[in-house]
Amino acid sequence: MSDPDAEAMRPHPQLTLDVITIFPDYLAPLHESLVGKAIERGQLAARIHDLRQWTDDIHHSVDDTPYGGGPGMVMKPEPWGRALDEVAPATNPTQPRLVIPSPSGRRFSATVAAELAAEPWLMFACGRYEGIDARVVDYAASRMTVDEVSLGDYVLCGGEVAVLVMVEAIARLLPGVLGNVLSAREDSFTDSVDGLLEAPAYTKPATWRGMEVPAVLLSGNHGEIARWRAAESQRRTAQRRPDLL
Repeated sequence: MSDPDAEAMRPHPQLTLDVITIFPDYLAPLHESLVGKAIERGQLAARIHDLRQWTDDIHHSVDDTPYGGGPGMVMKPEPWGRALDEVAPATNPTQPRLVIPSPSGRRFSATVAAELAAEPWLMFACGRYEGIDARVVDYAASRMTVDEVSLGDYVLCGGEVAVLVMVEAIARLLPGVLGNVLSAREDSFTDSVDGLLEAPAYTKPATWRGMEVPAVLLSGNHGEIARWRAAESQRRTAQRRPDLL
C-alpha cells in the first residue's frame, strides 16, 4: 500500500505525459536515467496506454487495408477515437496537446522541444504501419491542439522511438531535472550558442595518449575561454552543419 503522507508530499508534476501505443513495453526506457528519476521524484508523470484495450474484436485488431489501394495497412479510427475520449474526455475543461510522430510533420528541434516543455499535459499517439486514419487528427483537432512532428527525413517502423527521443529532449528542459540548469542552456542549438553547435569538451587528464587539452582551457582566463569556445562553435558548425550558419 502507498503511504498517503508520502504521496501528499510528492510535488505536483510539472508535466504529465500520456502515451498511446500498441507496444507499451517499448516505452520502458522512460523509467531509466534522468527521465526516470524525474518520474520518481514526481516532477514528471508518465502514463502508458495500450491501444488494443479499446478494440472490440477477438483479435484486438487495430489496422485495416487502405481505401484507394496501395501497400501496407492503416490504423483504424475506432480504437483511436475511444482512446482519446477516455484518456482526455471531451467534458474535461483542460485538454492535452496531442503530438503525433510522423514523417509528414514539422521538424522536431530545440525550439519545438522548449515549446512542448512549457505545456502542462502532452499526449503522444504512436502510429504504426502506414500511419493513423487521417480523420483521427481532424477529430482530435476539434478540441485540442494537434502537432504532427518529424524527427528527420527518414521513416521509422513506428512512433515509439520518436516519442522516447522527444520526451528526453523535453524533460531535460524542465526545472530541476538536470543537476545543473546551465547544462540545458548551453547545449547545441540553444540561444546561448546562437543556435550553433557546441564547442568540444575536455576533462582530466590534461594529457591522454599523447594528445593535449587546448592550453586556453587550462589558463584560467574566462574571457579567453569564452572567445575560444565561440570560435570553435563557429568552426564546428561551418564544418558539420553549414545550414545553421
